[in-house]
Amino acid sequence: MPTPIRASAKGSLSASKPTSYVKFSDKLTQSIDDIQKIIESHKQMIDSIQEIALELTSSIGTLHTLTVKYARTANQILDVLLPIVKNLPLIPKNVIQMLINLEAITQKIINNEASTSKTITDVRGGLQTGDVNKLKAHAGQLQNVTKTITSIIPKA
Repeated sequence: MPTPIRASAKGSLSASKPTSYVKFSDKLTQSIDDIQKIIESHKQMIDSIQEIALELTSSIGTLHTLTVKYARTANQILDVLLPIVKNLPLIPKNVIQMLINLEAITQKIINNEASTSKTITDVRGGLQTGDVNKLKAHAGQLQNVTKTITSIIPKA
């Protein structure tokens, strides 16, 4: 039960006897210490996740570079080949359509090169600097890259 407070002779309030209480600062310090212990106990896992994420973005960047390189080559070949093939009566219509579809796919890959490269670079930068806000900002862009790539993949 709290100690009653009474007015002193000088008109100010004072407690009749000292009371004990838990200080807010002590509670906050304890919470911060607990958080620090949790982080320390999971430090190796957190750092490993970051390292894996860095390697994954490097791998994705390399695959993207390779894909764009070969998409450009295929697109150049198809730009020359398609007009010739369309005029040859020996080539079946389904083969011509397949080549037209392939040209459309390679063009989509080429068209998305800049935005995909920027997103990969930005995400990697956020991982390298430990900038959580940068990572959050690019999470949506990374999802868009995934959606774009998924939409390009031909349906079997």
